[in-house]
Amino acid sequence: MLMSSADRPAKLAYGPNGFRVLSPGHYVTCAVTGEKIALEALRYWSVEHQEAYATAEIATRRLTGQA
Repeated sequence: MLMSSADRPAKLAYGPNGFRVLSPGHYVTCAVTGEKIALEALRYWSVEHQEAYATAEIATRRLTGQA
């Protein structure tokens, strides 16, 4: 069974001013909650940890060691 690109996660390289698509897809997974984040909605990530976060609150908790 073939997955459509809408069902496939993207692989990204996170930089300080944006991200680069390494493998096409339509979403990434939040490193804390596991929820899918559409690429067009992705606003929060860690360059150091190379992971995405669903919200600013989740990103803050993760990066301060509270998640």
